[in-house]
Amino acid sequence: MPSPHDPYVRVRDAREHNLRGVDVDIPRDVLAVFTGVSGSGKSSLAFGTIYAEAQRRYVESVAPYARRLIHQIGAPKVGEITGLPPAVSLQQRRSAPTSRSSVGTVTNLSNSLRMLFSRAGHYPPGAARLDSDAFSPNTAAGACPECHGLGQVHRTTEELLVPDPSLSIRDGAIAAWPGAWQGKNLRDILDALGHDVDRPWRELPAEEREWMLFTDEQPVVTVHPVRDADRIQRPYQGTYMSARRYVMKTFADSRSATLRARAERFLTSAPCPVCGGGRLRAESLAVTFAGRTIAEAAALPLVDLSAALDGVSSQAADVLTADLRSRIGPILELGLGYLSLDRPAPTLSAGELQRLRLATQLRSGLFGVVYVLDEPSAGLHPADTEALLTVLERLKSAGNSVFVVEHHLDVVRAADWLVDVGPRAGEHGGRVLHSGPVADLAHADGSETARFLFDRTPAPVRHVRTGRGWLTVGPITRHNLRGVTAVFPLGVLTAVTGVSGSGKSTLIGELTEELPGVTRLVRVDQKPIGRTPRSNLATYTGLFDVVRKEFAATEQARQRGYGVGRFSFNVAGGRCETCQGEGFVSVELLFLPSTYAPCPDCGGARYRPETLEVTYRGRNIAEVLDLTVESAAEFFAGTPAVARSLATLLDVGLGYLRLGQPATELSGGEAQRIKLASELQRGRRGDTLYLLDEPTTGLHPADTEVLMRRLHGLVDAGHTVVVVEHDMAVVADADWVIDLGPSGGDQGGHIVATGTPPEVSRADNSRTAPYLARALR
Repeated sequence: MPSPHDPYVRVRDAREHNLRGVDVDIPRDVLAVFTGVSGSGKSSLAFGTIYAEAQRRYVESVAPYARRLIHQIGAPKVGEITGLPPAVSLQQRRSAPTSRSSVGTVTNLSNSLRMLFSRAGHYPPGAARLDSDAFSPNTAAGACPECHGLGQVHRTTEELLVPDPSLSIRDGAIAAWPGAWQGKNLRDILDALGHDVDRPWRELPAEEREWMLFTDEQPVVTVHPVRDADRIQRPYQGTYMSARRYVMKTFADSRSATLRARAERFLTSAPCPVCGGGRLRAESLAVTFAGRTIAEAAALPLVDLSAALDGVSSQAADVLTADLRSRIGPILELGLGYLSLDRPAPTLSAGELQRLRLATQLRSGLFGVVYVLDEPSAGLHPADTEALLTVLERLKSAGNSVFVVEHHLDVVRAADWLVDVGPRAGEHGGRVLHSGPVADLAHADGSETARFLFDRTPAPVRHVRTGRGWLTVGPITRHNLRGVTAVFPLGVLTAVTGVSGSGKSTLIGELTEELPGVTRLVRVDQKPIGRTPRSNLATYTGLFDVVRKEFAATEQARQRGYGVGRFSFNVAGGRCETCQGEGFVSVELLFLPSTYAPCPDCGGARYRPETLEVTYRGRNIAEVLDLTVESAAEFFAGTPAVARSLATLLDVGLGYLRLGQPATELSGGEAQRIKLASELQRGRRGDTLYLLDEPTTGLHPADTEVLMRRLHGLVDAGHTVVVVEHDMAVVADADWVIDLGPSGGDQGGHIVATGTPPEVSRADNSRTAPYLARALR
């Protein structure tokens, strides 16, 4: 039995996901890095086992109702873990899409800045001192009464709400209305109120049009729906909502990014005429510190805000400014000095958010805990990775253990202890190949990581393509780009590089289908393919439609009268009604984020027992959804429509994912590669421009090789590929490079070098050049 002061975290018989009864000992008070190819099981070990067990123990110790919740959620599948301290998880979760969440609120720096203005601000003569709440746009005491603290006012017009006045209401004249049943409901209510829904919009009386679009009234009326051939609908009480009211409510309250974006198309935005975009009441904006209002201070890049605070000294301010500077310091170290406190959190990348949380933890004063981090180098330029390692070292020096899931080889080399999981993905992984010092990995059998860490064999020389023409974008003035004109070669692979905040994403955001030379444009981003367990790989790619047809065609299904719909978990009939086909139920933890637990009735299978009795080649529909892409490719080898989809998923390195793997379990990089595979299976030839933003996020170098072969294949087929990338191995393998900088924020936004990789590697003013030169050796 290990002693209470055992210097190791000892894991025994870990079986989470694809882990195969793993036993591993990891020393405490070190920087331990978990590596392995994508899907090998490293996250299942670090997060799904070690962190999940620490969280389970915490919940059990503080919550009186925890035993019931733990039973619902399920403990990690592990024999035992000893020597485990409390744990803090810093994962790459995106913030909720709210316009009130910002860099300042994520880091708590806004609280410190408000306190500074309240206690040490310069007030107009005779003005009363204000509490710190009066400097927050998120409180009633501080928010501008006109824009409610948003800084913008949103309005709409008849032209936006009804773009085609020749249409009738029945034909969809009011474009801003929702689709499906809800839109039909509003139309039927207008019909019941006596409005003509079949007359062209432009022929309706002006006062009627005004009322339908802009009224704040919400009359209730009895609606008698038209009887459909296949079902009878009873009369119901319907409440009317004007088009403006619907759009404003959706934009302000919906948690769906898609619905919010759709509503925004029908709005115009302008700075609030009362606060001028400052978001605060007039009395709050009258207070200054170092010659700036709090709105002006919050709009400064953090590197400039820190410098501005450095130049002020007074008895009232010294302690507060010193505290603010010390909190900003770690953020600057992590290469995020280009961010401002008022930058909305939803506009940040997952990597930026995680590094902001990491910087905040440096000030927390915690010691004796395990920090479990998910790829903290994601989105970091190599120049900023050195600063990241310094910060991780400081967390460790404060008396903590730092466990990092990471692919970046510079972070791997810096580890005190390395846990390599593999040898491959999914069912071919799940074993610890090495646990020990980094140098000893050279002797581990079957390790893909060892090949990249220790193999010094030069990469084969690839012929660099020349473009078949040029695509000129600009001049662009947006964010930190000021009059920038960029030229992209057509028919090659271009890498856009530069430190964080240099303007890379802004630049490629200007590439559109309207540009000459672009026949079709495909953006492959890292946004989730769905936000609930109902969305998954099989449904997103469309291959599940073919699978359901195969099940419906079986003799068993025909005898029972089961059609294709019976095998869908999205409609009533064959699905489990307890979880409505999700396989999971949401568990509210009150003081912790809600989580998902397997459905108590179907156990996660999604379907009713009768549906699961039907088999196709010996497997029921739930068992097919549980297959990995690799296994499914063998199972469906004789079904061309399914095999084609699976082949493209294998091509982008996703063979380890299960067909029914919920979207909530997928990383941003995995979601991006699923979208790429969906696009590839369409098999179009030539003249498409593909835009990818950091496609190697979450990829082991071995998986990056697979992805690059696919991207080069696209170019060979006549397409143009543009990637924003920090991985110098990818940049070295490109045909053309556009490097932005020289730094981030106000110090960025310029093109500092363009040309082939060897040409850019010799550029004098480029922070990318020395790292690219190293990759080219």
